[in-house]
Amino acid sequence: MNQELEHNFVELLEKNQNIVHKVCRLYTNTYDAHNDLFQEITIQLWKAYPKFRGEAKFSTWMYRVGLNTAITLYRKSKRRVQTQDFDLVQFKIKAEDYDDTVEEQLKLLYKAVHKLNDIDKALVLLYLEDKSYREISETMGISEVNARVKMNRVKTKLKAILNP
Repeated sequence: MNQELEHNFVELLEKNQNIVHKVCRLYTNTYDAHNDLFQEITIQLWKAYPKFRGEAKFSTWMYRVGLNTAITLYRKSKRRVQTQDFDLVQFKIKAEDYDDTVEEQLKLLYKAVHKLNDIDKALVLLYLEDKSYREISETMGISEVNARVKMNRVKTKLKAILNP
């Protein structure tokens, strides 16, 4: 691939890498699993980048690839994420240290979200990112009405988990 393409990808990834960290936080429970999933999502983003046509915002596309990668790997192996060798990738990305110290309420919310199914987790992530229902529907490939209905059901589930 040409250097301009590589440069643009690295720049966009560094600017938006918190999206990948958030996806990893939802689908993993340990620091090592988080890093493995981050690596795998980055590789999948790089492989798919030449096909990115800019029809959606880069961040929306990044959510879609990240969530699809996480869900696919999560379903393949509930315990361990299989990854590719990162050394095979030609570019290097300056990764920010991920601060895993969060407030107690956020920890409780994540604990509750971990109990949801894969699709509901993705929906919550996008909702907490203040994505519009239109953006959520585009990212998840469902109708806007379906996104609203599913989100209301997920809110009810989370309330039941947090306030038994």
